[in-house]
Amino acid sequence: MNEPFPVTAPSAAIADSDQRFPVRRIFCVGKNYADHAREMGGDPDREPPFFFSKPADAIVAGTAAIAMPPRTENLHHEIELVVAIGKGGRDITSDDAPAMVFGYAVGNDLTRRDLQADAKAGGRPWDMAKGFDRSAVLSPIRPVAAVGHPAAARIWLSVNGETRQDGDIADMIWPIADIIAELSTYVELMPGDLIYTGTPAGVGRIVRGDLVEGGIDGIGAIANRFT
Repeated sequence: MNEPFPVTAPSAAIADSDQRFPVRRIFCVGKNYADHAREMGGDPDREPPFFFSKPADAIVAGTAAIAMPPRTENLHHEIELVVAIGKGGRDITSDDAPAMVFGYAVGNDLTRRDLQADAKAGGRPWDMAKGFDRSAVLSPIRPVAAVGHPAAARIWLSVNGETRQDGDIADMIWPIADIIAELSTYVELMPGDLIYTGTPAGVGRIVRGDLVEGGIDGIGAIANRFT
């Protein structure tokens, strides 16, 4: 009898714990900061945020060395607050949404911007621009019991010590509870789901050798060298 193929389920670190958070799905919110919506050519007063996905095994630790991905000449960083879902449900109200959250982390939604631009121009999906290997950087998840539900905190990112992104999560167009409620009208959220909640202005190119550091006050930090 042939042995079954070995399968390793994706998971993420939990801060101050030996346990791991099993990652089921990764959802991302587009254009959820007004300044970033404008820099990408959108109108934050007219366009609500939208959702796209990354595969669960795109997760990579916030301290890992990351190989530059193929098929791009314009890899971009996008620092984000990440919500880890601990309880499932659909059609969740904004009032009930906080009870669904296990914890929060810092993420970097890596993007092959040149592939994304080509996909937009051709009216094609973004999968290869957003959902490639090691495209979902994630710090250890901090449980709600340790950090509460952050409504305002500095979010920042630097490349080789130079600040590129510097904002506050209070500037999100849709706050965390509303994101969870809206997403739950499209899909049934389940324990293990992650939601990357959007990025402030200042996204930019990463090249081989860059050290990309970032963080959210009270939540955590990342530091990845691109090799």
